[in-house]
Amino acid sequence: MKLDKKRFIYLISPTKIDRFFYSDLISIFKQKKVSFFQLRLKRESFDKKLIIGKKIKKICKRFNVKFLVNDDVYLAKKLNSDGCHLGQKDLNILKARKLIGDKIIGITCHNSIKLAKVALKNKADYIAFGAFNTSKTKKVKFRASLDLIKKARKITNIPIVAIGGVNLKNYKNLLLNKANFLAISGYIWKNKKLKPKDAIKKLI
Repeated sequence: MKLDKKRFIYLISPTKIDRFFYSDLISIFKQKKVSFFQLRLKRESFDKKLIIGKKIKKICKRFNVKFLVNDDVYLAKKLNSDGCHLGQKDLNILKARKLIGDKIIGITCHNSIKLAKVALKNKADYIAFGAFNTSKTKKVKFRASLDLIKKARKITNIPIVAIGGVNLKNYKNLLLNKANFLAISGYIWKNKKLKPKDAIKKLI
């Protein structure tokens, strides 16, 4: 996977897609800081996700952003997305690979080098660690340290994604400690002070 240091953001969708979302997404992508966009909707039906996913996929393609689907390999296949992101309780990566072939598959490894080694053995395209900070999006069960990124970097060259409460105050530290991409959601979509395009503008 080709890395672009300027495009270090792995943007995760808000939990609910409102009528302003698509224009916000375009204004964010115009800043050329996003490499991946992950569709993460827990409460919508498969059909609704399909409709939303098709619209987002077009916008991603226009701005050369990789479009990934969270959890649902069948939705990823139906949308012909660029890949999917799998948690530890989701479909096994080997079964996912049979379904979607040579697409991007990323794996959540929480705060565990052991899980990272399993993901590497199963040919994951990237590994994600977290949470590094308290998150607005989900309850933190696993707390990851910067030392974990350093340990992972010693055993692999594949991209490392840092997840969990990433914002203006803490993002640089993660990049300095060799995280390739920062998964961001709450800072963009739930920011009470800044609009999405202004929030992302501050991440340099």
